[in-house]
Amino acid sequence: MVVVQSVPSTSKAPRKNRRTLSKKKSPRVVGEAPDQDHDMSNVPPKSTERSPEEEVLIDVDGADVAPPTEAPSFGPAPASAGQTLRSETRRVAVPPHRMSPLKRDWINIFGPLTEILGLQVRMNVQRKCVEMRTSKHTKELGALQKGADFVKAYSLGFDVNDAIALLRLDDLYLDSFEIKDVKTLHGDHLSRAIGRIAGQDGKTKFTIENASRTRIVLADTKIHVLGSFQNIKIARDAIVSLILGSPPGKVYAGLRTVASRMKQRAL
Repeated sequence: MVVVQSVPSTSKAPRKNRRTLSKKKSPRVVGEAPDQDHDMSNVPPKSTERSPEEEVLIDVDGADVAPPTEAPSFGPAPASAGQTLRSETRRVAVPPHRMSPLKRDWINIFGPLTEILGLQVRMNVQRKCVEMRTSKHTKELGALQKGADFVKAYSLGFDVNDAIALLRLDDLYLDSFEIKDVKTLHGDHLSRAIGRIAGQDGKTKFTIENASRTRIVLADTKIHVLGSFQNIKIARDAIVSLILGSPPGKVYAGLRTVASRMKQRAL
């Protein structure tokens, strides 16, 4: 009989990690309640420490917290609240050389102001101006400004029928500039520049008006243009080219191209 002596192993037993211990379950017997002490011992205790963010967000002292306030309740506004207009007055000066045409066309001037805008209008001959005032029949907030633009356009030299378009349309504007704003000219050079803008019998001016759909008044060295913003820019560019010395034929070619583009956009 051979007896073999067991030699203890020098290698350590494999160490069980915490994960394997937590996964290991105690055997349960049928009909026996689970050992609660054993199960609770494996559950790690909950940490009661708070993070710095939680400490900032949590307000321990509730004395500084303001009580909730109720939102104020307002009743509906009456329908006539937004229609009440304050009485305003506007005075538009008229040049001396336009007083006689103003007296001649006064019936065509105060009619649209009173019927379309509902303003009270009078002509002050001593001060050489037109005075306007809002009334109870005025419905629009910008009626007084429209009336002032209409009288100003007439005083600058525009026809009454052309100036009435300022009352009926909202996207019309009035632009004024002088020849010296473009280029400083004196003597015969200034006269020739004015002649290039007007043309023979006003042909060049009419061509620019029809191509750009604007109205132009050439009063000595001052130029006034009435139309929409885009059309005013087209007419002003053509007039500036003529002031700088471009030949009328070149300006006509540019206006022809612009007119064709405008027709395509309209279609």
